[in-house]
Amino acid sequence: MTQDNLRPSQRQGAEPFFGDHSSWGLGFSVGVRRSQLYQRPGRFGWDGGLGLSAYVDPAESLVGILFTQRLVTSPEPPKVYTDFWTGAYAALA
Repeated sequence: MTQDNLRPSQRQGAEPFFGDHSSWGLGFSVGVRRSQLYQRPGRFGWDGGLGLSAYVDPAESLVGILFTQRLVTSPEPPKVYTDFWTGAYAALA
């Protein structure tokens, strides 16, 4: 469930959603490459379009859930998502 289940050919064309840092497991986004402080291999979860961001990072023993009232209007996560996750990982240091 928490491992990359897509072949590279299946990820082609989905870069707006996966970028170069994530892929798709069985129902979750899964981290495959670190490109930001919070985007790590092995991290899995979901950014919902209606304002939810929830991830688990087993390597850091971290579980985070962010509930907002902000509708996501593009494939790019809203700044509140990236600020939340950057702050959560910065607090681990």
